[in-house]
Amino acid sequence: MGVSGQPRSVLFACKLNSVRSPMAAALARRLLPGVHVASAGVFRGEPDAFATAVMSEIGLDLSAHKPLTFEDLKDGYFDVVVTLAPEAHHRAMELTRTDAVTVEYWPTLDATAVGGNREQILAAYRQVRDQLAGRIEARFSAGESADPPPPAA
Repeated sequence: MGVSGQPRSVLFACKLNSVRSPMAAALARRLLPGVHVASAGVFRGEPDAFATAVMSEIGLDLSAHKPLTFEDLKDGYFDVVVTLAPEAHHRAMELTRTDAVTVEYWPTLDATAVGGNREQILAAYRQVRDQLAGRIEARFSAGESADPPPPAA
């Protein structure tokens, strides 16, 4: 951890590194300048056009995102690992069991599982984006506590 209590590095992880973790990483990079932020998945997914669209609505560009797995990461050590899916949480716990690292589980909707028309799907992706933005702001803006905020309703 840095002198201010802020982590020096944060990893966001989900199942495929296509939606939740790249969204979270982009949001955190905006909030935490100077902090190394990365994202990864248990498996390598494909870039997601809906995720790119809803992030562009708030001025963040995911169009160049290339999904990575945990094994693809150049630096395997992070101060904080935030997992957004059960598969990612289990993998992170397995990989960090001997490391001094904070692993937090933030259960997050898998927007890719939502059906309906384009607007209904975009609404689900916006819900994920906004939930992540709120959690990241609450967790990292003060930089004081290693405890995650309570789950959003």
